[in-house]
Amino acid sequence: EVVAINDLADINTSAHLFRYDSTYGTYKGSVDVDDNTLVIDGNKLSVFNEVNPDNIPWASVGVDIVIESTGKFVNAIGDSDKGIVGANVHIAQGGAKKVIISAPAKNEDLTIVLGVNSDQYNPKLHHVISNASCTTNCLALPAKVVNDEFGIVYGVMTTIHSYTNDQNTIDAPHKDLRRARAAAQNIIPTTTGAARAVSLVIPELSGKFDGYALRVPTSTVSIVDFTALVDQNVTVDELNQKFKEAADTGPMKGFLGYSEEPLVSSDYRGDARSSIIDAQSTIVMGERIVKIVAWYDNEWGYASRTADLTAMVAQTL
Repeated sequence: EVVAINDLADINTSAHLFRYDSTYGTYKGSVDVDDNTLVIDGNKLSVFNEVNPDNIPWASVGVDIVIESTGKFVNAIGDSDKGIVGANVHIAQGGAKKVIISAPAKNEDLTIVLGVNSDQYNPKLHHVISNASCTTNCLALPAKVVNDEFGIVYGVMTTIHSYTNDQNTIDAPHKDLRRARAAAQNIIPTTTGAARAVSLVIPELSGKFDGYALRVPTSTVSIVDFTALVDQNVTVDELNQKFKEAADTGPMKGFLGYSEEPLVSSDYRGDARSSIIDAQSTIVMGERIVKIVAWYDNEWGYASRTADLTAMVAQTL
């Protein structure tokens, strides 16, 4: 149950942006504002407007789990000497029991990709948890299949990624000079830590993965293209069969998808899965170099995983 949100936007703006979405359309239910309460389909959400997370009284409205989605408080413990506020203040000051950071984090108790390492979660030890990134969620699932079945020697990934709110709509200053350029007019090469972060959930791949991103002029749905050298000989059919089996059964079911249809990015808008193998794009060269392509709705799919992870953690409270 969602009981409260904290947003710097005023409550009427939040209600309007919830109701009308340029990518996913108009919300079909009811969205109303009652004083400092957002009412969605009759469910009342308390709304706070605090800049400093130290000041959010989560416990006063019964919040057990905080989803930290600002992108600012990604260091779990912070650094008082540097003026960095940690995500753990939601527990220490706000009175919550757990925090889930919807981004790659620092000093977190555990990073989880559902379908890959959720069995590592220990509610007695892990209180500030990272849901990794949308790209790591997409990559880690097929990477685990390949590594478990054929062994990965090393690999490199490119994510062809929709632009995000970190980019500029027109040329403007940015700390990344490439992201300073107009998002809707350019293919923009940039960095990503998603490939290296796979080792947080698959430790045996530490030091074996790297990659970069190409930001493209689409609003959502991205694609991971990764190439790996494997330990064992493999064919396209064998590789795709392992992906299909993983998608249909076991811990990856519902998170990993498999498609043999000739689809494009807009076909995956609103798809809740973390990673969908594009079987027609699988390539094997020389029996040991494999190329895998996987789609993901970097907004809807990742938000779905954040909700699923929250539900999993809630069951242990």
